[in-house]
Amino acid sequence: MYKISMVSLGCPKNQVDAEMMLRSLKDAGFEIGAEEAEADAIIINTCGFIEEAKKEAIENILEAAQYKKTGRCRALIVTGCLAERYRDDVTAEIPEVDVCVGIGCNGNIAEITESAIKGGRENYYGQKDALDLNRGRILGGYPFSTYLKIADGCDNCCTYCAIPMIRGRLRSRRLEDCVAEAERLAAEGVKELTVVAQDTTAYGEDLYGKPMLTELLKELCKIDGLHWIRTLYTYPDRITDELLDTVAEEPKLVKYFDIPIQHVNGEILKRMNRRGNYESISRLLDKIRERIPDVTLRTTLITGFPGETEEQFEELARFVKEKRFDRLGCFAYSAEEDTAAAQFAGQIDEQTKQDRTDNIMELQMTVAGQKNAEKAGTVTEVL
Repeated sequence: MYKISMVSLGCPKNQVDAEMMLRSLKDAGFEIGAEEAEADAIIINTCGFIEEAKKEAIENILEAAQYKKTGRCRALIVTGCLAERYRDDVTAEIPEVDVCVGIGCNGNIAEITESAIKGGRENYYGQKDALDLNRGRILGGYPFSTYLKIADGCDNCCTYCAIPMIRGRLRSRRLEDCVAEAERLAAEGVKELTVVAQDTTAYGEDLYGKPMLTELLKELCKIDGLHWIRTLYTYPDRITDELLDTVAEEPKLVKYFDIPIQHVNGEILKRMNRRGNYESISRLLDKIRERIPDVTLRTTLITGFPGETEEQFEELARFVKEKRFDRLGCFAYSAEEDTAAAQFAGQIDEQTKQDRTDNIMELQMTVAGQKNAEKAGTVTEVL
């Protein structure tokens, strides 16, 4: 029996892919969960979204490669977004890697791994839509909290984002398939389910001709055993009154919105191929807080997008101070090859981008401290 060690990097959606591969490997007779030093094959399931993620992936690959000398590793396999994005370049640039597997071939990971252990050195790439979203999983995290991946790919085509190139167009799972998996997870003891996709508010548009997130959430709330259901990555221009009402009224739905607004300046958003501005996003946040007074709001922002002026940055900083998000992450713009924004004029130097990011995070630290202080004397249910 061959022993397998897997390292999965990046987002929860990538984690779900890793858990599906682990199921395939176990069903094929492999022993999974081995320490790297004891593994016959090491699989690095990578992220390749932005520059920092690529660096982390390469560091993990090179760290694992040492076990080809000091351990029993006979095959170092790279899967995930880095493998899909750069394909044969991975094995060409990192000769320690034996096999590179694109996401369309995840379902064949057991056969690929056995071949690699026996000396096979072929890379494997299939159509992105060949990634089966309904395969079984072996949960890699806590047994009581996990993710439900309801779609893959994205049609938004933000100019800074490589995800449509890596993952392809939006491909939603059938509603009944999502519910069936959630029922299985609840039966296995999962209490908290986090619904994820690149854009959960676009879920169903490709299958049903309209967004179906609200309908899905209502069905998930009917499942016995589930205590909390939360949703990540809800895009601001797709948050409907019906969705707000559902979150407000359903006891199992966590009063939480993760809304990646990225910026608030209308011109910047337009060049990002996104909609909205300071006023429209402010109105949305005010509406959410009015409808769900105890809501927790999270967002992500990008500083240093090509052409961002000091005035536009100050507008963003003013927004952060004014709207007081409970949770906020800010990232310096990363010019990703083959994206439209990487070709835009007005690229900003790295130091300025980072200074602006640090500025936003300092502002948010103040806001977060104030919000934490406001909770003194209250009682909160936690997991």
